[in-house]
Amino acid sequence: MAAAAERTDELVRDYLLFRGFTATLKQLDAEIKADREKGFRVDKIVDQLQQFVQSYDLAALRDYWSYLDRRLFSRLEDVYRPTVNKLKTSLFRYYLVHAIQNGRNDKAQEFFLKQASELQNQVEWKDWFVLPFLPAPDSNPTFATYFSRQWADTFIVSLHNFLSVLFQCMPVPVILNFEAECLRSSLIQEENESLRHKLFALQAESSRMKKEELEVEQAVVHHKLPAYVANMDRLGDSELDMTCNQRSTAHSLQSRGGFLSTFLSQSKKGPSRPAHPSGASPTQTGSMLLGKKEPTNHQSAKGKEGTVSSKDGKSHFSGLVSGESSSLQQRQKRLQEHGKERKELLSKGTFQGQSAEKKTDTGTAETEPSSELHAEQTETSAKMPTSSAEAVGVRQEQPFIVLSQEEYGEHHSSIMYCRVDCSGRRVASLDVDGVIKVWSFNPIMQTKASSISKSPLLSLEWATKRDRLLLLGSGVGTVRLYDTEAKKNLCEISIDEDMPRILSLACSPSGASFVCSAAAQSLVSHMDFSVVSSGGKSMNQVPGKLLLWDTKTMKQQLQFSLEPEPIAINCTAFNHNGNLLVTGAADGIVRLFVYSVEYSQKWFEGV
Repeated sequence: MAAAAERTDELVRDYLLFRGFTATLKQLDAEIKADREKGFRVDKIVDQLQQFVQSYDLAALRDYWSYLDRRLFSRLEDVYRPTVNKLKTSLFRYYLVHAIQNGRNDKAQEFFLKQASELQNQVEWKDWFVLPFLPAPDSNPTFATYFSRQWADTFIVSLHNFLSVLFQCMPVPVILNFEAECLRSSLIQEENESLRHKLFALQAESSRMKKEELEVEQAVVHHKLPAYVANMDRLGDSELDMTCNQRSTAHSLQSRGGFLSTFLSQSKKGPSRPAHPSGASPTQTGSMLLGKKEPTNHQSAKGKEGTVSSKDGKSHFSGLVSGESSSLQQRQKRLQEHGKERKELLSKGTFQGQSAEKKTDTGTAETEPSSELHAEQTETSAKMPTSSAEAVGVRQEQPFIVLSQEEYGEHHSSIMYCRVDCSGRRVASLDVDGVIKVWSFNPIMQTKASSISKSPLLSLEWATKRDRLLLLGSGVGTVRLYDTEAKKNLCEISIDEDMPRILSLACSPSGASFVCSAAAQSLVSHMDFSVVSSGGKSMNQVPGKLLLWDTKTMKQQLQFSLEPEPIAINCTAFNHNGNLLVTGAADGIVRLFVYSVEYSQKWFEGV
């Protein structure tokens, strides 16, 4: 809520300045400066209460608590009234304990004189009126708990948490929701853009997978014969059956014996096999020798056996049709033409056809092509996973798709820093010539501001809350605050003359402060050559400072302790809520600094 109030104050200032309401603007600035609610910043309110306690200003303490009760606590429901009363009682006890611990018994007696009328009827204060007159109250069992550091820290944390929850839950005017709505709209736009990119990537992936599947299917060899080849096989069988039926039984047996002798001599076999059983007809014998019809799913095997049938059919017809009519000659010629076509189409299966002729029975001849077809199918199925694995490998080599790529070419020297502002809409870039460019990339790439620094710049950082401001660290010991919209320097502060190099800047996510790393000039040029050549650790021992500055007042708040000795800090970064600071130093040590509310808002070096 504090960030929203601060942002709204800036918007109101800009509006009043735009409208020319200068008197109202002055009055607004005066009231903001004297704001007793501290812009809804809980840490500032707690600091104000502690300041009144430490200065023994009882009247101001009572007045400020009454103001908070009237402005904030009165809006709470009645069930929270006991909690408010307990916090008030603990605050006054905190005041008394602080006075007694510092030897100000007069302030404790003054407290009871002024508060007697209010506290004498309250049960929780009945034993406290003797506190100023006890010689050692910290050893008294009744008051020993309140004189411990743990109780004081617990009270401060409880008060801080109560105010934080109160500010988060209290109703706010519509104008304070402006920043939240802007942030929500920005998040929705980013989510839509992300989903759109994911959709494009999925579409491209789907198209690529379909293309790969099509290539895999095309790579698989399907052993299928054309339809007209199967029809030619049927035609040959019917012609042979019709011819054999027109011959007499004796003539058919004689022709069959001649055919078998010719067939066996051509196949170069040994002793001829026994004759067919007497019950077998010539037609059946011809069908067995010329090959049976195979099912449609074994077209490859059928094509291989068809070669044997065409060869045997031509030899058989040459002995049978010597005395036939011209119609049989035409049929023989047609069969010869079919045989030539089938030889050309099935030339790859000649070896399998000859192997089939060497078999002793038709069943064995039919089994071999089926086995070969099964082996081919097995080989094909074994190849398909390999293709799939190759396709998967291709996908792994391209994990994402670049939808767009642009280049910003306004710089003419090496780039030192690039930083995106907190809104994600603008980029600030700095080169070695001291040229600063502020540019946007959505919807088009456009330069928003440009500046040239006379002194060398070493670091750059965006302000967190007022994202129009840039922090620029120079090589002469200064930090500048640059307004990217007004295109001018707002202020310039001097850090340390002895440590002119501003190596790193980091702004807290709360926007209230920033960290500055200052370092002395490099020691390499002043060192002994023997030390440099030996590679000693002293090469990196460049002294430096790590400072915390207030963003509004541009005054130093804190100097961090760097153990075991001051060292140059090369890089700094805050975590998401600003309570953790990570630094990387020239001595190769990463230092963590933790901001603790429990210990009166102090920074501690972590481990």
